[in-house]
Amino acid sequence: MLKRIKWKRVLFVFLWLISLSGLIVLMSFINVKKSATTCKEVKVILPGNQFFLERAEVDQILASKNGLLVGRRLDNIDLQRLEDRLRANPFVEYANVFADMNGTVQAEIVQRTPILRVFNIAGQSYYVDQKGFKIPISSRFTANVIAVNGDIKEGFSGEVDTVRTQLVKDLYQLADFVSKDTTWNNLFVQFYVNEKKDIELIPRVGKHTIILGDASDLKDKFRRLMVFYKKAIPFVGWDAYSTINLKFTGQVVCVKSDSTIMRIKEEEMRVKDSIRQEEQKKKNI
Repeated sequence: MLKRIKWKRVLFVFLWLISLSGLIVLMSFINVKKSATTCKEVKVILPGNQFFLERAEVDQILASKNGLLVGRRLDNIDLQRLEDRLRANPFVEYANVFADMNGTVQAEIVQRTPILRVFNIAGQSYYVDQKGFKIPISSRFTANVIAVNGDIKEGFSGEVDTVRTQLVKDLYQLADFVSKDTTWNNLFVQFYVNEKKDIELIPRVGKHTIILGDASDLKDKFRRLMVFYKKAIPFVGWDAYSTINLKFTGQVVCVKSDSTIMRIKEEEMRVKDSIRQEEQKKKNI
């Protein structure tokens, strides 16, 4: 009869029961220590370069109806409720509140990062953050992001919300693309939506406007724009054109300052540039 007993299984169950008992004892010890520990300090971790929230406002959110946290027993502090209150703030993307056995309550907060500010035709203004959510503007802090105005109808209820219309989705996609490239992010100061619903880009240098259309094929459009800037602008100057249109595949349609329309294919820009370089070499000989 004893030979039939699977001793390995019995040993496994026995060790598992010992481990479980030890865990229960440890948890009980932690709960007892927690009930006897008071909050001695509140630490707020608020990384990033956005300042929608200040420490004083965070302290106000963390303060419950019974007053400040310092001096209260940890078992009388509802950490989950404090976390929920922080997350309810429209400028907070993530929040985590926890307490250690030394009596320190820590609040880790990640603020939302705006990448675009929208001014619609109704006179409303709101941000779109890097996750594609609409968030309110702040009376305390103005984010240094690209602004867009023009024929934009999508409004804002005041509550954090996703972008709804295809136009604002395109604007968000464009802003996200530009913000990830140092060259483009430094070049453009504003976006604009014209009466045809085309997105226009306003650069810092030159007197021209770049007509993008929608946010489709952004990599190709900006690649063509870079080729144009490198191959054409050095020979004609920044003020030679009033508009640069990237809507048409494989070419850049320009309107000169004297209203002359030019359709320049990418291949033509490269060939003309090579010819100019050869001519310049001959002059230098």
